[in-house]
Amino acid sequence: MNYLAHLHLGGPRPADMLGSLYGDFVKGPLHGRWPADIEAGIHLHRQIDAFTDSHPLVLLAKARFPEQRRRYAGILLDLFFDHCLAANWSDYSSEPLERFTRRAYRVLENEPALPGRLAVIAPQMAAQDWLGSYRDFAVLGRVLANISRRLSQPEGLAGSLEELERLYDPLLDDFRAFYPQLQRFARSVA
Repeated sequence: MNYLAHLHLGGPRPADMLGSLYGDFVKGPLHGRWPADIEAGIHLHRQIDAFTDSHPLVLLAKARFPEQRRRYAGILLDLFFDHCLAANWSDYSSEPLERFTRRAYRVLENEPALPGRLAVIAPQMAAQDWLGSYRDFAVLGRVLANISRRLSQPEGLAGSLEELERLYDPLLDDFRAFYPQLQRFARSVA
């Protein structure tokens, strides 16, 4: 799961939202580095990732990619599943996507001590509406280009948008089967 899904699953309070994002930027043991409610959100983020990475439907979705692409299948699914969530938002939330994303951006803007790289990207995230822009499949191409610049082997993502387009329908079916299960899991451990 990527940023949008983690925010959606993390809970409605500002600390929930912060913790759900910090999970991608804070590594290692927590031991009181953050307020308890933010650490609870980081812990939930990690549990969601573990549940997702080992779930049979996600493993099936990863297996849809050609063998040479499987190393990157997790990255591709994270992004694609955020696209599916944004494009079908009203199936999973009663709060309109635009209101949800504005609220998330306000939470980030009002937090003076964002960790590491999140402090750098949060203003860009809001200014460019990263979360809402996932509705548009073509945006994934730009996101993948940005990710590939940070990889030691950026050529590994070359042509991956076309692959996602080819696999769109079965991967969307995988998402629709998996996400409600993930929602139930997140509620049960929160």
